[in-house]
Amino acid sequence: MSNTTAPDPEGRTSLFATQPAETVAVKTGMFGTDDGDTSGFGGLTRLVHIAQASPRPYGGWFDEVVDFLAEDLAEQGVDPNTVIESVTVDRDELTLFIAKEHLVTVCQLLRDDQDLRFELSLGVSGVHYPGDIGRELHAVYHLVSVTHNRRLRLDVACSDEDPTVPSTVSVYPANDWHERETWDFFGIIFTGRDELTRVEMPDDWPGHPQRKDYPLGGIPVEYRGATIPPADQRRKYS
Repeated sequence: MSNTTAPDPEGRTSLFATQPAETVAVKTGMFGTDDGDTSGFGGLTRLVHIAQASPRPYGGWFDEVVDFLAEDLAEQGVDPNTVIESVTVDRDELTLFIAKEHLVTVCQLLRDDQDLRFELSLGVSGVHYPGDIGRELHAVYHLVSVTHNRRLRLDVACSDEDPTVPSTVSVYPANDWHERETWDFFGIIFTGRDELTRVEMPDDWPGHPQRKDYPLGGIPVEYRGATIPPADQRRKYS
């Protein structure tokens, strides 16, 4: 994502990028067709977009939070434009796309600044966009300010070739098991922490089963040698 400035409707200038949504994939469903595939949704075709950056003003308290964070970063001698890649407001929710090398600093500032006070992290989730070249894997954090009754989302991207993201356990200790689960299911490696081991799949399980490139079937399961057939070989329900 590029960092450019753009005027908002009130004549102010945004610190961060504005750009159109990017289509990274086209998904089709095949349920109900004649090929026997029971994994899809009736011929549905859906475009997969990466959220677009929003112009200023964002509305409500969103501008205030972004400005406070930018001020805190500047006070530490860090250019906010190198940290906050873009800001998105969608369905009345605020998402900050953060450069991964600055993630821990951003979390620390969001937690400790008295004007921000996002004391609680609800965990870490993984997302896989195979078509988002160079940014295929995303770690998503949902933060809550109990003090100010506010919520925001952080989104950090990494590549298939370098699937690493700094651990936030030093700031939000409750993220410990969430990072392990995200590693388990998506293969994102959280660095700077101990015991990044699987929490749900067996330790010797091959691959990460919530990635989009993981096979839908045809793999052995741990029950008397049973197998799950590939989607196009399953029973037809029509």
